[in-house]
Amino acid sequence: MKLAQDSVLRLFSARLLKTALVLAVLNATGFSSAQEAKLSPQKQSQIEAAISKFMASTHVPGLSAAVVEDGRFAWAAGFGMADLENNVPASEHTLYRLASISKSLTATAAMQLFERGQLDLDAPVQKYCPSFPQKPWPITTRQVMGHLAGIRHYKSGSQDDPEVGNTKHFEKQIEAGLNFFKQDPLLSPPGTQFHYSTHGFTLVGCVIEGASGSRYVDFLRQNVFLPAGMAETQFDDRFAIIAYRTRFYDKTESGVVRNADFLDSSYKIPGGGWLSSAEDMARFEVAMVDDKLIRRPTRNLMWTPLKPTDGSMDNYALGWGSGIENGTQGVGHTGGQQGTSTAFLIAPEQRAGVVVLTNMEGVPADNLARQILTIVVGVPGNTPQP
Repeated sequence: MKLAQDSVLRLFSARLLKTALVLAVLNATGFSSAQEAKLSPQKQSQIEAAISKFMASTHVPGLSAAVVEDGRFAWAAGFGMADLENNVPASEHTLYRLASISKSLTATAAMQLFERGQLDLDAPVQKYCPSFPQKPWPITTRQVMGHLAGIRHYKSGSQDDPEVGNTKHFEKQIEAGLNFFKQDPLLSPPGTQFHYSTHGFTLVGCVIEGASGSRYVDFLRQNVFLPAGMAETQFDDRFAIIAYRTRFYDKTESGVVRNADFLDSSYKIPGGGWLSSAEDMARFEVAMVDDKLIRRPTRNLMWTPLKPTDGSMDNYALGWGSGIENGTQGVGHTGGQQGTSTAFLIAPEQRAGVVVLTNMEGVPADNLARQILTIVVGVPGNTPQP
């Protein structure tokens, strides 16, 4: 009986601690109900109709979405199920795999170090990450964040690539992630061609550690998540008990929903290993449009696309997609991996943003994000297609 009581007390204490942490974060960052906008009933009705149509056509089990309007958190909600087997509904607090949206978080942290004078974007990466071997040409952090470093992506169909049937967990995440690709030859001389690479962002994580003197995950918690009020965001630790984490799904060719393949993303946290909620990601958008994380000139630099010397079109900036549709500038990112499809968009001039997180892989979350942004500001947004 005493053991049962002790367990209940520990659980109750843990919940109190989390509640206190959330309140402390919101107070520290200035987020309060008085600063939150309220989406109009008409816009909310239109958004919910678009979500309902999307879920019916894609068979997504669960989806969470959020909206930023006029620079303020305006609305967030969950739809469907976070866990089909246990009949758990999705909410604005449900944690989804961000997948490649993680790159935008990592890039923001790197730009903080640049702004503080701790990171030279154009110095060879070995200045901060000496464990990455020299290549025939120098590689800079700017090139890596813009996918112009020539670093490869996953090896399709290879059993040596961690993205295929990965079940191995790594405690030394950055070191383990580098080991998968650091000895491989570059696909092209740096700066010449665009080669999308999640592995490359592991190298950015190593640079952040070298420049800051902190562990990558700790630096992001203290410098990105805490200032932005993102109390629920954390890395996808497959062994930890994480409250509100969704289950992950895919579907067969015939449309039958099933559990997705197992993934341990501990080898690629900087490029695709964070968990977050729709509400937390909306807080991140608010922090970005309010220049709370980096100053406006630094933000503009991060959102400016790089140009490969081969002359090819490239709308990718530094860890962010950037483009113009119907005369409106938009930035953001998409994400997709086992059991998740995600997208987030910011229209900086309108100070508006949209977040769409789902627990099924292979569905066009970016299309829905564009539809919602159209409802919020009247024009479509833009996300990259990695």
